[in-house]
Amino acid sequence: MTGFMDLVRRDIRLAMRQGSGIYWTLMFFLLTITLFPLGVGPEQAILGRIATGVVWVAALLAAMLSLDRLFQADYEDGSLELLALAPVPMEIIVLAKCTAHWITTGLPLAIAAPFMGMMLNMDPAGFLILTGTMLLGTPVLSLIGGIGAALTVGVRRGGVLLSLLVLPLYVPTLIFGVIAVDEGVNGLGAQPHIMLLSAMLLGAIALAPWASAAALRLNME
Repeated sequence: MTGFMDLVRRDIRLAMRQGSGIYWTLMFFLLTITLFPLGVGPEQAILGRIATGVVWVAALLAAMLSLDRLFQADYEDGSLELLALAPVPMEIIVLAKCTAHWITTGLPLAIAAPFMGMMLNMDPAGFLILTGTMLLGTPVLSLIGGIGAALTVGVRRGGVLLSLLVLPLYVPTLIFGVIAVDEGVNGLGAQPHIMLLSAMLLGAIALAPWASAAALRLNME
């Protein structure tokens, strides 16, 4: 646990020093949502109806934008090989890096999501559910994205390949996140979909680090 926390703090410090990655992710999230009213028009009823989907899609794309920094920088400067030689299992290293990625990317997106929904005339009854589903769903995005980042580490210009690998795997999280908010706003109950998101998060925590660690070992051989 001490090694895990040290790795999380290390990656958070690196992300804060490089700052631009965090700021660009939030800026991309904001600009993407801002463009939708310009494209579909200022009709409040239409914006309110699509608000949940727009916020979730923008968050998904913003989280995917920063996946390449999970392992690539450490791979290029040799830090990843040193971490692999440390007395900490590779699975714990992967989990720590995904946790730091979520803290610096997914958590700010979850906090900003209700304000973006407000800008799109989203029903206020959905703000709390939107935040809750984002807090459950964005860690899943980081963990699944870690598998794609591990598979493409060391690949020149692997960003497009990374997107193609992880985007289909993101779809269930997107669907359950959107439906949970819509059902909650319509008074039909969001609990079943929140439970599914929770199950996906637990499954990703249990399985994704093993898959990512295996991919990293393969690429470092």
